[in-house]
Amino acid sequence: MALRLSTLFLRTLREDPADAEVDSHKLLLRAGYIRRAAPGIYTWLPLGLRVLRKVEAIVREEMDGIGAQEVHFPALLPKEPYEITNRWLEYGDGIFRLQDRKGADYLLAPTHEEMFTLLVKDLYSSYKDLPLSIYQIQNKYRDEARPRAGLLRGREFIMKDSYSFDIDDAGLDASYMAHRGAYLRIFERLGLEVIPVAATAGAMGGSKSEEFLHPVAIGEDTFVRSAGGYAANVEAVTTVVPDDIDFTSAPAAVVMDTPDTPTIQTLVEAANKLAPKADGGQWTAADTLKNVVLAIDLPTGERQLVVIGVPGDRAVDLKRIEANISAHLTVGGEVGVESANEADLKKQAGLVKGYIGPGLSLAAPVLGAESATKLMYLVDPRVVSGTSWITGANESGKHVFGLVAGRDFAWDGTIEAVEVREGDPAPDGSGPLEAARGIEMGHIFALGRKYAQALDLKVLDQNGKLAVVTMGSYGIGVTRAVAALAESNHDDRGLIWPANVAPAHVHVVAVGRGSELYEAAEALTAELEAKGLEVIYDDRPKVSPGVKFADAELLGVPTIVAVGRGLVDGVVEIKNRATGVATNVPVSEAVQYILDNQ
Repeated sequence: MALRLSTLFLRTLREDPADAEVDSHKLLLRAGYIRRAAPGIYTWLPLGLRVLRKVEAIVREEMDGIGAQEVHFPALLPKEPYEITNRWLEYGDGIFRLQDRKGADYLLAPTHEEMFTLLVKDLYSSYKDLPLSIYQIQNKYRDEARPRAGLLRGREFIMKDSYSFDIDDAGLDASYMAHRGAYLRIFERLGLEVIPVAATAGAMGGSKSEEFLHPVAIGEDTFVRSAGGYAANVEAVTTVVPDDIDFTSAPAAVVMDTPDTPTIQTLVEAANKLAPKADGGQWTAADTLKNVVLAIDLPTGERQLVVIGVPGDRAVDLKRIEANISAHLTVGGEVGVESANEADLKKQAGLVKGYIGPGLSLAAPVLGAESATKLMYLVDPRVVSGTSWITGANESGKHVFGLVAGRDFAWDGTIEAVEVREGDPAPDGSGPLEAARGIEMGHIFALGRKYAQALDLKVLDQNGKLAVVTMGSYGIGVTRAVAALAESNHDDRGLIWPANVAPAHVHVVAVGRGSELYEAAEALTAELEAKGLEVIYDDRPKVSPGVKFADAELLGVPTIVAVGRGLVDGVVEIKNRATGVATNVPVSEAVQYILDNQ
């Protein structure tokens, strides 16, 4: 049955809502697809729900196509499984926790790894039951500190999450690739350009991870790619590590007075005056070792300080550190990373702001600084044995010149901690990197045995021995896909939906007065529906043509048919919403014309 605007539960807006930041958010609100219920929480209205269900249908078809089976878990989950995997604490403030009337703890599911694992454990016991892939399309909840951009970053959202269960790593590889192929087909059918990029596994864990990013300027994820085909989220880019340098003939390090040089710029200026280079060149920021003190907020509530040494010409990237720091911590899970504040620095004896050197590490202190505070000291991968640096001497107004890595100081590990620049070499040798931004549409993980081990998911193998099952985890943001489609398919007049997700195929507009116009529009609507097309029919009798056309363009249905003045000549105007091209077509040929141009 056609959707008649005279009765459809819809109110369009002429102006952008004040709290809407990006185009998709503005247009979905203005066109009456969604309505804000609370920060980061939205009500889906009839037209929006039609688009959402079509996106879900494509996802289901492709998941079913690889043999995955659909289940449906509750969103309200007990605390106990998440305690076993330690994620009750690891999620920190990122989840909604609540208690029932008896005081039992629950959470609103941010994701369902534990529940999937326990379900399979409950029902399966043999390798003969595997491989298995099961999925759901379900609401998720995350307590975003700053929900923004409408559906792109909300507190409640719909996600397709699926999980594979295999007896061995070869099986996991096959399941991973099957899901990867399904994802590429899903995005192709949705009409969304995506770029699979290498990603960090983060708190999820696992041996391999890829994100599917939709390149768009407002995207929150920065990624890089090379002309040779390399692509990665910046958090996952690995530095091309230089070779070690023989330091046997390097001169001894020297401590020099460098008053009033707390910044890299002032240090470089002082260095060129106090100790000009022997070769006549100039010292630059790249010759300095900047030691940055960071505070790590652990899931346990503790706050740990870490010092990271990086080349002075590189800015620290907190997101990259956040993605990579867990490997160096004794506590797993998601952590928060920020620059240490004054209170943090005052708690650590020996931290001299602006003059911090690598002597503050767990490794042997240098230059007689035996009393230095012991903190974990990590370095950028460019800091290799034999490299020589100008850096802080852990004393106000003093720096060390010619401090040689591996000879004068050691470190506790390396970490990808600084910005990735355009022009940096791709780690696979495929050329220089260029940067872009994108929206994360999907993420797949080769989880391995982390959750199965924690929750004791074992089956009997071919030899009759218990073996831990290996798992994969695969997510697609369904509501986010709707937002991404709106973000990439619009103009200054409104939305332009791809045909396979549009709320209808055709928008019929009766323009003008006279019963014959409405009778013709009714007849055309009926013919279109008889051919299997979905129709929105603007049958509002007392609404001006200008408002009707504005609404038609705002709603974004692919084909707009105007039944108006041309009817006296036996024609209707058929407009392609995407191209803006309008054609007068005889009424008798209109339905076939529309079918031929779908």
